[in-house]
Amino acid sequence: MSTDLDRLMADIDAVLLDFDGPVCGIFAGHPAPGIASDLVEVLRQHGVDVPPSVATEQDPLEVLRWTDKAGNPRTTRTIEDALCRAERYAADSAMPTPYGREVIVAAHQANLPVAIVSNNSAGAVSAYLVAHRLSAYVSPIVGRAYAEPGQMKPHPAPILRAVQAVGVPAIRCVLVGDSLSDIEGAHAAGVRSIAFANRPAKEEPFRQAGADAVITSMGAVARILIERAEHV
Repeated sequence: MSTDLDRLMADIDAVLLDFDGPVCGIFAGHPAPGIASDLVEVLRQHGVDVPPSVATEQDPLEVLRWTDKAGNPRTTRTIEDALCRAERYAADSAMPTPYGREVIVAAHQANLPVAIVSNNSAGAVSAYLVAHRLSAYVSPIVGRAYAEPGQMKPHPAPILRAVQAVGVPAIRCVLVGDSLSDIEGAHAAGVRSIAFANRPAKEEPFRQAGADAVITSMGAVARILIERAEHV
């Protein structure tokens, strides 16, 4: 794995990071299931008939997706606003991922652009980066398109926005993410992919999905970037 990762990173001129996972656990202090439940309650308050499958959903992003598919743009905006507020609150108690900071700082020191491409709101991402003194190292922040959950990863649009902003050919960019949607989105956008398997059960699905490399610690990427920075 180390050899594959070394070879991959040798061909990379920009680093794109998913946020929740590679950088931090945004819902560590404000758990996602509670937010999802709160969003379901907002739907009910607006007279929406919520099916059992949604009422028990643990992922607030999936509640947003379902709301959009239900077809009422005003309700979608209401849920989007509620989720943005919850994510911004959650960012204050987010738990940094081990070596996530080192990856960002080392990439910057190696003169590689660093972008965040997240299905979370840009406001929450920005708040975390500011609080952890990382905002100077990251540009752009590409968050969830407002009230357009269909544009979230695995849709390639946010990844392609980041690629355009960093000014590096897609094939020389790598997206580090911890979900299959990251890997699928990277393939669709034509960028390389590193799958962060922060749970053992993720490793085999990531390999089957065709990730260019699979890691179990962000330290593996940090090591390579630190070495690269030393030769700048």
